[in-house]
Amino acid sequence: MTVATSRHPAPAHPEPAGVDNRLVVGGAALTWRSLPTPTLPDPAAVLARSAVHALTAARQHAVHGTELLLSTASRVDAAMRAELLEAGFTVSVLDDDGVRPSVPARPRAAEPGRLWLLTSGSTGRPKRVGHTLDTLTTVRADQPDRTWLCPYAPGTYAWWQVVTLSLTQPGQHLVVVEPDELDDWPSVAAAHGVDAASGTPTFWRRTLYRDADALARVPLRQITLGGEPVDQAILDQLREVFPAARISWIYASSEVGASIVVHDGRAGFPVDWLDRETPGRPTLSVRDDELVVTSPYHGAGLAGPIRTGDRVQVLDGRVLITGRLDSDEINVGGSKVSAGVVRGVLAGHPAVAWARVTGRRAPVLGRMVVADVVLAPADAGVPDEAALVRWCADRLPEHAVPRRIRVLTDIPVKETLKSDV
Repeated sequence: MTVATSRHPAPAHPEPAGVDNRLVVGGAALTWRSLPTPTLPDPAAVLARSAVHALTAARQHAVHGTELLLSTASRVDAAMRAELLEAGFTVSVLDDDGVRPSVPARPRAAEPGRLWLLTSGSTGRPKRVGHTLDTLTTVRADQPDRTWLCPYAPGTYAWWQVVTLSLTQPGQHLVVVEPDELDDWPSVAAAHGVDAASGTPTFWRRTLYRDADALARVPLRQITLGGEPVDQAILDQLREVFPAARISWIYASSEVGASIVVHDGRAGFPVDWLDRETPGRPTLSVRDDELVVTSPYHGAGLAGPIRTGDRVQVLDGRVLITGRLDSDEINVGGSKVSAGVVRGVLAGHPAVAWARVTGRRAPVLGRMVVADVVLAPADAGVPDEAALVRWCADRLPEHAVPRRIRVLTDIPVKETLKSDV
């Protein structure tokens, strides 16, 4: 594994505190200090060909403050490239041959220290949100030494969360897995002593479904979930495999940063956290069933209460995030159904490894609830569609019970490690 580099100016910033932390990428052991710092145009939209190229761009920014938008080539289509060029970015592919730039027609002055993220596109086309290393650094207190797994796509908010932790905190080492290593990541993690891992609920469900025994051999002390609604079923499944680990779920987004962190093993967060104002911490509110966050870590140009687009439900003293407002609510004959609540009921069945719930057009009712499921291995029992419908009927009002349940053979996952839920 090589990364072409070239001469660059003297560092604009001191080396980050985690510069000597260990990095394992593609089976090779490195450190942040040993990574090259390629000369990048400024401002640069860097399309990294691999994990190591993405890490070199992150280190380059930390040392030189180059205005940077970092992504993989697969997340930036032709239309997005045109948008970036129009916005004055030099769009550069970074690979073993070095930096291959496409120069904008109207260059502009760079904004030193600015980092840009592309949102996941859950509300349409991805958009740019501005940050800095400081606003992306969500862990500031001293941490016990850990070796973290980083499975995320480079340049996403979740990727930066793990990367900034390693850059800014001594003793926070990284084992980075490429997309083609995801199906076998437990063996990679066990071989390199990974004891902390962050992933979406879909990432964890997929791993449990494919090889729970291999996962159990990873000596995890810290398990983090985020990026999607976190239900009780996945928390309980991970607790069963790792009874001694700290299991945390985090609510974070490109717009408002990391806003909620829960360690008590329960889905949702305590209702008494709502409207609690604490200096330096986000304030959480609910308006019309939507989570609203006022955060000191918000993206550039955002301020005050920010409507997140995420639907919440208050139940048994907990505030549960059930899904996106534009897709979570299903209107069945005038009655509102939360797809997230139905999904949680299905996921609570011991034989269901994953579920997706949507609405489908139907005569008379207008919409009806339907679901896709992936069943757990056969030793958990194999229910038929009628058994799953009865399970839901015992726990949901009649209008919320799925009328059709389709069984899939594998858990679908996008590059962002999320499913369409």
